Amino acid sequence: MKKILNGLAAFGLVMAGTFGAALAAEEGHNAAEPTHFPILHPAQEKWTFAGPFGTYDRAQLQRGLKVYKEVCSACHSMNLVAFRTLQDLGYSEAQVKAFAAEYEVQDGPNAEGEMFTRKATPNDHFPSPFANDAAAAAANNGAVPPDMSLLAKARSVERGFPTFIFDIFTQYAEGGPDYIHALLNGYDQQPPAGMEIAEGTHYNPYFINGKSLAMAKPISDGQVTYDDGAPQTVDQYSRDVAAFLMWAAEPHLEIRKQTGFRVMVFMLLFAGLIYLTKRKVWANVAH
Repeated sequence: MKKILNGLAAFGLVMAGTFGAALAAEEGHNAAEPTHFPILHPAQEKWTFAGPFGTYDRAQLQRGLKVYKEVCSACHSMNLVAFRTLQDLGYSEAQVKAFAAEYEVQDGPNAEGEMFTRKATPNDHFPSPFANDAAAAAANNGAVPPDMSLLAKARSVERGFPTFIFDIFTQYAEGGPDYIHALLNGYDQQPPAGMEIAEGTHYNPYFINGKSLAMAKPISDGQVTYDDGAPQTVDQYSRDVAAFLMWAAEPHLEIRKQTGFRVMVFMLLFAGLIYLTKRKVWANVAH
């Protein structure tokens, strides 16, 4: 009986050790895998359009348009933005017309009932680089590149408590540009040891929907030439294109902020007049 008990005890120790080792290995493996996304939160950058009195930097927007045209437009559409709105960036009507003519759009049907292509005009919108979503997915590892028209407003990271309370007073609305800037600069980081990255995807700790994404690093230093002497680095490229996409998503931001400021001034003056009127009306009334 004693031998049986000793045997069971030894067997229990062996099983406990095996189970403990397996659990430790599993915990070590899981420790390398993220439990939330994004893995790293984007830093709050400085933007000229931030705050209640923010305005767009036209030179930055023009650089951002150049980055979009030479890099992003190969995969991403921007079909809610018309060429004519580029005059808001400081371009003349002739420059916008020439810029639009560099693109071809589908039109029709013609008199024979067939569709045809023609050079774009200022009234047209930025065309998609692919004929349809199926073609876009086939060219991008099965993932359809999102349209960039509203990307800067549609993509942002929740800042959580208590930061979002302060955001109400600071009017923080730059989560999209912060995210785009961080994402474009996050490709050079290596995944932690033990983290498994799916084949055909690329690790990026700032990606909002997972630890990796189908899009490879889209831009490198010196890839886009600037004529105004601005740094030709990934950091500058990402800032410029993020600002441009913010403008694309909210082209009337400056007007909205100016209108809001005027309304606040009016409300303050109106409140003062109401107070003075109240004192005048009730000045000779006994209390």
